[in-house]
Amino acid sequence: MDCTYRKPLKIHLVTSTESPEFTHLARALSQSSLVGLDAEWKPQRSHQSNFPRVSLLQLACQPGPRFNPESDESNASVVFLLDLSSIPLPSIWELLKELFVSPDILKLGFKFKQDLIYLSSTFCSQGCDIGFDRVEPYLDITSIYNHLHHKQLGRKLPKETKSLASICKELLHISLSKELQCSDWSNRPLTEEQKNYAAVDAHCLIEIFNIFQVKVAQKGNSCSSISELDSSNLDLGLKGILEKPDIGNKTVRFKLCEALDIIRATSYYSQCLPEGVVSRVSYLNTMPMDESLVKIVRKYGEKILLRECDKAPKTSKKKGRKRSSVIVDSREKRLDDIGDWQGPPPWDLSLGGDGYPKFLCDVMVEGLAKHLRCVGIDAATPRSKKPEPRELIDQTSKEKRVLLTRDAKLLRHQYLIKNQIYRVKSLLKNQQLLEVIEAFQLKISEDQLMSRCTKCNGRFIQKPLSTEEAVEAAKGFQRIPDCLFDKNLQFWQCMDCNQLYWEGTQYHNAVQKFIDVCNLNE
Repeated sequence: MDCTYRKPLKIHLVTSTESPEFTHLARALSQSSLVGLDAEWKPQRSHQSNFPRVSLLQLACQPGPRFNPESDESNASVVFLLDLSSIPLPSIWELLKELFVSPDILKLGFKFKQDLIYLSSTFCSQGCDIGFDRVEPYLDITSIYNHLHHKQLGRKLPKETKSLASICKELLHISLSKELQCSDWSNRPLTEEQKNYAAVDAHCLIEIFNIFQVKVAQKGNSCSSISELDSSNLDLGLKGILEKPDIGNKTVRFKLCEALDIIRATSYYSQCLPEGVVSRVSYLNTMPMDESLVKIVRKYGEKILLRECDKAPKTSKKKGRKRSSVIVDSREKRLDDIGDWQGPPPWDLSLGGDGYPKFLCDVMVEGLAKHLRCVGIDAATPRSKKPEPRELIDQTSKEKRVLLTRDAKLLRHQYLIKNQIYRVKSLLKNQQLLEVIEAFQLKISEDQLMSRCTKCNGRFIQKPLSTEEAVEAAKGFQRIPDCLFDKNLQFWQCMDCNQLYWEGTQYHNAVQKFIDVCNLNE
């Protein structure tokens, strides 16, 4: 995962309310005005009568300078991973409930409503009958992205919104790997890769918000909704403020978080609560938001509110008889079994092949295609972005390739191209590469590394180019950094797409990476 952050990222796994990590979490929340939220659960293969059980809740906190005065990293962000499989859920329900509605903490999420639905169902199943029904103040990363791009407020968002990975790539200039999104989050212990994946997913929300906050500050955005409420007005108390004819109507329209700010500022906080407002015990003892954050909440703040219809799984509208789960499971097991490689590949000399391994990686394993190219293996991708099974089969047959996929449904077409489909079982690209090397007994040597174009799968020209020749070849097509001119490097050009490569730091790092991955030193 190529992720570089401006602030150090600390990860704490919380498995018990008696642990030091839980104490650390409670203190961090009490000193944070900004928290990123995300959740993970074991993916379901089809519609079921119950929501999936949430296994992990990620809380990325950005504490203020008072969080740890003795540390040089007092402003560093920290991520807490709440292991909901280990912690008794009733013991943390009150804490999370208050976090979700605390007016002192702005919650960030990416399409978090679905997560909240699953969280509420998970806690209800463990004796917390009320569950969770709201998050406010809240700000969705999709909304932040739209505000940054000057999209009109209040307009209906397009059906196809950008993914979190795409937003991170554009705003943070980092690659957010989503390989582990569909891994089994119910298994324990969690792997280090899962912990890092989960932490980064929550932490990047804060990084994106910080960019947004800086831009808002630069524009000088301000909210005048309570500019008239100076200190003399606050001394009047809430009742007096409401009776003032010039500002009473504005105050009535305030959101809950803004009204509470006014109540706290009056001398009647514990005595003159409006009728119907019940005081509550605070479990977080939070600090008030600073002025810049309050302005953002007032102008851009949202909330998530679950309705009764959200709390029940939606039944499938498709008519017809449901297949027995036993039949489905046995069929999937058979598909898994025939996914194992069993015969000579189409490039085998005995079948009239040329002896050079050739693969076709479908859209589910596009990352594997680039890894195979890096170790010198011919790995093509489909000609179209959303190919039909027939297109994949035709391309595989015509080019005498083996189709690599993670889609078990494609194995049903195996009879059409005989023994030319292999189902990749691993999730991570490095593990997928090793799996394919072992399954097909591929011979990888150091001389093969970085010998194919990672962009198009083409081969390089046989003779390297000088700097002058490379500059000429790159005109109107590719920019060569000026810092390379004095290094007397050799350049290589792809014969298919004309992409230029050179043996710089990135090249040597890649070579060393695949030497280690493929154990070529041994």
